[in-house]
Amino acid sequence: MNDVEETLALFKINQDQLQLVKGRMRERLEEGLKSKSTSTIKMLPSFVYLTPDGTERGKYLALDLGGTNFRAMLVRFKKQRYRLYHKIYTIPLEFMQGTGEELFDHLAQCICDFLDYMGLKKARLPAGFTFSFPCEQAAIDTGTLVTWTKGFKATDCEGHDVVNMLQEAIKRRNEFDLDIVALINDAVGTMMSCAYEDPQCEIGMIAGTGTNLCYMEELKNIEKIDQRNVPTKRDEETHEAEEDKQNAGANKKKTEVNSVVSKMCINTEWGGLGDDGCLDDIITSFDVEVDKNSINQGKQRFEKLTSGMYLGEIVRRVLLDLTRRGLLFKGHVTETLKTPGIFETKYLSQIESDRLALLQVRSILQQLGLLSTCHDSIIVKAVCGAVSRRAAQLCGAGLAAVVDKIRENRKLDHLSITVGIDGALYKLHPRFSQVLKETVRDLAPQCDVTFLPSEEGSGKGAALIAAVARRKQEM
Repeated sequence: MNDVEETLALFKINQDQLQLVKGRMRERLEEGLKSKSTSTIKMLPSFVYLTPDGTERGKYLALDLGGTNFRAMLVRFKKQRYRLYHKIYTIPLEFMQGTGEELFDHLAQCICDFLDYMGLKKARLPAGFTFSFPCEQAAIDTGTLVTWTKGFKATDCEGHDVVNMLQEAIKRRNEFDLDIVALINDAVGTMMSCAYEDPQCEIGMIAGTGTNLCYMEELKNIEKIDQRNVPTKRDEETHEAEEDKQNAGANKKKTEVNSVVSKMCINTEWGGLGDDGCLDDIITSFDVEVDKNSINQGKQRFEKLTSGMYLGEIVRRVLLDLTRRGLLFKGHVTETLKTPGIFETKYLSQIESDRLALLQVRSILQQLGLLSTCHDSIIVKAVCGAVSRRAAQLCGAGLAAVVDKIRENRKLDHLSITVGIDGALYKLHPRFSQVLKETVRDLAPQCDVTFLPSEEGSGKGAALIAAVARRKQEM
C-alpha cells in the first residue's frame, strides 16, 4: 500500500464499524428520550402530533432561517394543491455574529418588505417559522435556542425564546402583525412536506449544509414530556361517542385523535453524536483539525463528519498534507491550499460527477490556483470520493438505527416507511444518495425504506404545520 492509499484508508469504514455506529446512535436516541437525559443527541419534542390529511385550506406565511439566507413565503392551499410565492434575503455576517436584537430586527425588516411586496401588510396571517437550530420546545409555538450552529454566533439568543425575540422585533417596527402558530426546524418541515404527498412518510432527514433527522416516536416512550398535557384516552373516547352521532365523513377526525394520543415528532439533533467521544475510533487527525478550527469546538462531531459545511474543508486538509509530503502538486504548497474554507463542498460534487473528465477536474483545480497533472487529478478525485463516501455511510448507519427503532416500537417483523429528504448533498452529489441507500439496506434488512426528495420542506412544510396546528386547535 502506498502513502496515498494509507491516507485514504483512514476514511474507510467496514461493516463492523458501521454496526457499532448504528448501535451507538440507537443507545443515545433511547437515552435522549429520558426525563433526565445526559445524551449528546438532544431528542427535542416538536409538539407536532399530526401529519397533513389533505383538508388543508387557506393562506399561510412561512419564514425560514436555516443558513446564510432568510426566506419569506406565502403558501396557498386549495384542493390538495398549493402555490408558493417567496423572496430570499441574505443574512450579512455582521448580523449572524452580532447581537441577537440586530439579527431579529433584520428578519423583521425582511418580513415587512415581503408583506409589502405581496400587498399583505394589513392582513394578520398564521405563520410557520422554520428555525433550523437546536431548540427546546415546551409547546409548538415556543422554542428556546439551545446552541447556535452553522456559523451563527449572535449574542443574547442562546437560552431565549426565538419566537418571542421575533415578535419583539416585529413590535419594535410597529408596521405589521403576525400570528406565529408553529416553530419547526427544517427536518420537521421536510417530513411534513413529504407526508402531504405520501402518508407513509414519518421521517424527515437533512443532508446538506448541516445534517439532522426527525421521526414520529411513540408518546409512551418520550419520558421527557409532561404526559398530562397530551390528549388522554378519555378525550379519545368522548370524541368517539360524538362521532357516532355524526356522518361517516367524520371518520378522518377519529384517525387524527388516535394519532394525537400515540405519536409525536421528535427532532433528534443527531449531529451531536460523538460529542462524548463515542466516535473517536473513526475520527481522523484531519477531522480533529477541522473541529479545532471551528467556532463550536468539541460540538456537533457527527455533523462535522457528514455535512456539506465541513466536507470540503476535510478534503482541503488531506490535500494539504499530501502536498507537504510531496505526494501531490509536485510538493508545491500554494497560498490557496493553505486557505481555510477555499475548497467548497460543491467541488466534491463536481469532481465526482463524471468518471472520465479528468480535464474537468484539472480545470476546477486550476480555478483554485492549483496546477495539476492527470495523476494529481486522480488523487484529488479519490480523496473527494473517500470523504463523501464515509459521510454517506455514517448517515446511513444513523438512519438504520432510527428505522429499526420504529420497527421494534411497532413490534413488526417488517417495516415499510418513507423518508422525506432534503439538502444539496443528497440532491446534487452524484454518489451520496446511492451509498446512503445501500448502507441502510445492509444495516436494516427488515426495513423497506423509500426516499422521497422534499419539495419546499421549509416553505410548504412550515405552512402545513401552521395549517395542521390550526386544525388541532379547532378539533
